[in-house]
Amino acid sequence: MKRLLLLYRNAFGGLSRPAWMMSLVMFINRSGAMVTPFLAVYLTEVLGYSLKEAGMILSIYGLGSVCGSFLGGWMTDRVGHFKVQFLSLTMGGSLYFLLLNLREFEYMAAGVFILSLVNDTLRPANAASISYYARPENVTRAFSLNRMALNLGFSIGPALGGFLAAISYRWLFIADGITCISAGIFFFFYFRNQQGHRPQPKKKKTEQNEVAIPTAQSPYRDVPFLLFTVLCCSFAAIFFQFITTLPLYYRQEYNLSETGIGSLLAFNGFIVFMLEMIAVYLIGDKVRKSVLIVAGMLMLGFSFILLNLNMQVSTLYVAMFLLSLSEILAMPFMATITVERSTENNRGAYMGLYTISFAAAHVVAPYMGTTIASKYGFDTLWWSVGGLAVVTAAGFYFIVQHMERERLSKQPVVASGEAGVMIG
Repeated sequence: MKRLLLLYRNAFGGLSRPAWMMSLVMFINRSGAMVTPFLAVYLTEVLGYSLKEAGMILSIYGLGSVCGSFLGGWMTDRVGHFKVQFLSLTMGGSLYFLLLNLREFEYMAAGVFILSLVNDTLRPANAASISYYARPENVTRAFSLNRMALNLGFSIGPALGGFLAAISYRWLFIADGITCISAGIFFFFYFRNQQGHRPQPKKKKTEQNEVAIPTAQSPYRDVPFLLFTVLCCSFAAIFFQFITTLPLYYRQEYNLSETGIGSLLAFNGFIVFMLEMIAVYLIGDKVRKSVLIVAGMLMLGFSFILLNLNMQVSTLYVAMFLLSLSEILAMPFMATITVERSTENNRGAYMGLYTISFAAAHVVAPYMGTTIASKYGFDTLWWSVGGLAVVTAAGFYFIVQHMERERLSKQPVVASGEAGVMIG
């Protein structure tokens, strides 16, 4: 037990206070994440939309996410990550109260688009903020801490959301709005005086780290990074079946209640919360990113294929456990690669394009999932995303190796000891 506690202490040690407080903000925000996991069920069962119409609404949500990610990256480089995050949290929270009163398809589509656009300006600003407040040697762990907070919140949000949905779906929108605004208020009062108070690296000067970073001025002209973001989009299109078609699958194939669906979704957040920081601490600087991301990609595909191999409720939890491990292995290192690829001057644009790749998947994932499921059944959908995972894994292996070789070739010889720190 002492060794386990020491391991946790080491995994969390050395992170700056602002990094911890940023994670607390995201925990508050994600604790109210109730609308999105239940949106497809709400649209089909409460508003009476068809499966195809629900898929269209979810794709429109993704389209708003794409626009919001692009806008957020652009704004972050011009007005700073503080203002973008504060406006996104407070304005986005207010929009949930509007959305709960919408019924007609056209109004719901417009409302979902605007909500998603405002909410997702947060993503590139938040990512830029994490890299700003983290020491260079702790970038991956800082991102993992933030994701740990997100997943702890997500282990609460859907579980509580399932309970509230059983009473009335209106409470999902109210709770989501309140937590977003609360996170924005907390963020404002803590970080308004933190601008310029940036942690310094322990050993090497920040300027040396900047020299080690590849050179592209614009991410849209950085061909290897563009290919990397396409692969990230493919990963996310598979992963987001988790919040688009999986709840429908649980409902239609297993007849699970809202509470049962919420418990399964919350299980994901709990697993990532418990294991990600430890995994990153133990293997983050010992295993190549290309290997970790590929392993996560393949595990993600198998988590869906497993649903076709055994029709038991216990299998749903095993599949969710594998999906959670895939998230732990892949996502923190995708973000780290993006940070290492950028500089102070273009980090907002790089993080914006990276988050756009995930936002674009919000467009592709629900349309792809609901279309295949409605025409050919869920079995075909799970085999399809499993096959896509194998192809994507192969792409990741080659492009990440290329990017790592390119990055290391640009490092000064004197920084050879530092390179191992930066990789992890």
